Amino acid sequence: MKNALAALLFLAPSLGLAADPPQAAMKGSWHPFTVTLAPTKDHEVCTRMQKGETRRYHWKSDAAVDFNIHHHKGNDVIYPVKRPAMRGDGGSFTAKDADEYCWMWTARAANAKVEGRLEDPPEATAKPKPMSTPTKR
Repeated sequence: MKNALAALLFLAPSLGLAADPPQAAMKGSWHPFTVTLAPTKDHEVCTRMQKGETRRYHWKSDAAVDFNIHHHKGNDVIYPVKRPAMRGDGGSFTAKDADEYCWMWTARAANAKVEGRLEDPPEATAKPKPMSTPTKR
């Protein structure tokens, strides 16, 4: 029984059965999103990342979508992650170069409702510095 459960958990993302991550794994600041895509339309969430910086993400869809994480180098588009016909995925992504990276979902032949979250950059989770009070002269 334990082996069957372990196999199901391992294969779940590739089968479109991605479960929500445990709340303990969701600590920190997250950017949630929900979007409904018409057939062949796409949605992307882009963020600036430094070399070696890691962001966690999780998403699920009610229909198969093409998913990728990409960035641009001149006229070239680089795809460190490219997965066709997915109904969910999650994990962490580490930037190999400092650049703006985009998480992108493209609907296939049917409408697709995509829900997910992307970890905010580290500076977004840091405590803001207290505002200084202007001095009167």
